[in-house]
Amino acid sequence: MVICFGLSWPLSIWKSLKARTAKGKSLFFLCAIDFGYAAGIAAKLVTGRITYVFIFYCINLVLVTADIVLYFRNAALDRKGEE
Repeated sequence: MVICFGLSWPLSIWKSLKARTAKGKSLFFLCAIDFGYAAGIAAKLVTGRITYVFIFYCINLVLVTADIVLYFRNAALDRKGEE
């Protein structure tokens, strides 16, 4: 599940780069997903049960964070375009 779900983030990042707009993106959703991955990482670290899934949590956290950064870039481009 984590691997398949993780495959969608590079596509989302690519779409954000190409679209150059924040329209259609939900910052709340992206932050909730990021929080979920961070919580999963924290749980693995606290319990000491680090498995291969830990790597995918880390990769997905980085990818979702990159999409959040692009959201803010695109929102700024949207504001600039409205002026």
